[in-house]
Amino acid sequence: MDGSRVWISDRDNAGEVAPYGFVKGSADANCESRRAGLGGLRLDRPMSAITAENLVKVFPSRSGEVRALDGVDLDVPAGSVLGLLGPNGAGKTTAVRILATLMAPDAGRATVNGIDVASDPQGVRRSIGLSGQYSAVDEYLTGRENLEMVARLYHLPMAQARARAAELLAEFDLVEAADRAAKTYSGGMRRRLDLAGALVARPPIIFLDEPTTGLDPRSRIGLWEVIEGLVAKGTTVLLTTQYLDEADKLADTIAVVDRGRVIARGTSDQLKAEVGGERLAVTVPAGQMADARVVLEALATGTIDADEHSHQLVAPVSGGAATLLEAVRAFDDRHVEILDIGLRRPTLDDVFLQLTGHHAEADGPAGAGPAPPGGASGSVTAATADVPPSDSQQEAH
Repeated sequence: MDGSRVWISDRDNAGEVAPYGFVKGSADANCESRRAGLGGLRLDRPMSAITAENLVKVFPSRSGEVRALDGVDLDVPAGSVLGLLGPNGAGKTTAVRILATLMAPDAGRATVNGIDVASDPQGVRRSIGLSGQYSAVDEYLTGRENLEMVARLYHLPMAQARARAAELLAEFDLVEAADRAAKTYSGGMRRRLDLAGALVARPPIIFLDEPTTGLDPRSRIGLWEVIEGLVAKGTTVLLTTQYLDEADKLADTIAVVDRGRVIARGTSDQLKAEVGGERLAVTVPAGQMADARVVLEALATGTIDADEHSHQLVAPVSGGAATLLEAVRAFDDRHVEILDIGLRRPTLDDVFLQLTGHHAEADGPAGAGPAPPGGASGSVTAATADVPPSDSQQEAH
């Protein structure tokens, strides 16, 4: 998906898109019906909105084959957020492309909204929206025109298209910029417009592939608030990210992915509890890193992590404040200058480091897996083309 969209949809017998991406009158055996503050609208949703069983994807490379996915299992309950956390090359985008029917797995099975992604990709597309790593808005159209165009591609009548565009512009705080060309938008505004486009048909399931990559802190926080608003309305979200604070903030459950495998899963607190203990973090002058490590080795209960750039060392410890005081005395005895020191709870970065031996925000290792063809940029929504793409591998063009 190289900055373009794929439009696939289905009209119901009345010539309208079924609400929230569902085909009117359809229901799966494993669905539960619920009414959720939507004027009594009946929504049929599977108890597990997304499932994956032993997904495998292999790409050819000059040195042989690279297993981008090597037996991935996922289960996302309806109305929740699953965060796929891992570095570049871990396999996150490949998993999203398979679940969004843009790529066929080499082995394994996956369902979205109770629908098998291999046997009924069109049915899956009616239930999903996807916002990729790069926004796919038409920069020469205004924000309003972009959304109206998407709505028309869903076969909405012009009046409904205009109304839906206006609703989304208000929801995503883009009213003042609605009639400006998208090329004048900031990065954060483009991302919000791109996500709004993926929501035109109100899909119950959204895939967000590293949605805040490249955004400034203020824009990231703004987009987080938008995502939290979607979840509050019952939307199921699968979020890929290499940012630990993002997974901590947004995800109900986190699956840690590395080299094509899910190596741990649980809530943020559960994963941190697995690491256990506390972390003693100390910053010292550059020339005293070695001496500081000697001091910490006598106190640490596990591996010490040293950052040569920030001159900070972090060691797992036990004993609380007593250990902190002992460390201060030991540094003083060894004549190590302390620039900063403190105790903290384990973070997701500590979890990832302990599980994999490297940080989550580092680039993946060479050969860990090529980017899927076309990458995962742009947005895929459940809109329509008169000629559906092939079922074996759907590429965005």
